[in-house]
Amino acid sequence: MSKVKISQVRSTIGRPERQKRTIEALGLGKINRTVEVELTPQIQGMINKVSHLVSVTEV
Repeated sequence: MSKVKISQVRSTIGRPERQKRTIEALGLGKINRTVEVELTPQIQGMINKVSHLVSVTEV
């Protein structure tokens, strides 16, 4: 599996609770926080749901 860096670039204020929980599950929560994770189908699905709040780069 490949690794990706996920960075939160937009706030979750005013977003649905489901998107807030997805951001937390990815290990984010504050703007400019970055995590490095393996790109599994589950993680890819989470990224797709909050793609407007995060930026993704391959490592």
